[in-house]
Amino acid sequence: MEGAEERLVRSASEEVSRQFKALVDAGDVDSLKQLQHLILGRLQDCNAVLSHFNECSERCYAEVSGDFSRSTRLLKSMKADLDHIFVKLRGMKARLQATYPDAFPGSSDPEGFLDRRPDLESPLHPAEDPAIICNVAKQRWYL
Repeated sequence: MEGAEERLVRSASEEVSRQFKALVDAGDVDSLKQLQHLILGRLQDCNAVLSHFNECSERCYAEVSGDFSRSTRLLKSMKADLDHIFVKLRGMKARLQATYPDAFPGSSDPEGFLDRRPDLESPLHPAEDPAIICNVAKQRWYL
């Protein structure tokens, strides 16, 4: 019983595949295969290029990550030192202004006068663009 049913299914599937082959042109199938191989080749090339780029990026990151972490620590230390210095300067100015009120004319607010540092959270003015400043500094250096 099972053998007959299996033969019936097999013959039905062979008939469907023959009819399907009759509907599709062999030339179209070959052109589809060629296009698929072309696309596969391009995708493999892209994959190789991206793999190479990732390897190069990983090497570059490994080379500079130590420098970045050292520079970050240095900048944080410098910022802490400068904050400490500004606190001391504000205190000195407040004592000087209390002792000599005329020492700082036009400034009744000691906090407003001392802290004239740029706001690092606001966007840069075009004249303060670091790229422009660096270019000007380089030009001055080579003059």
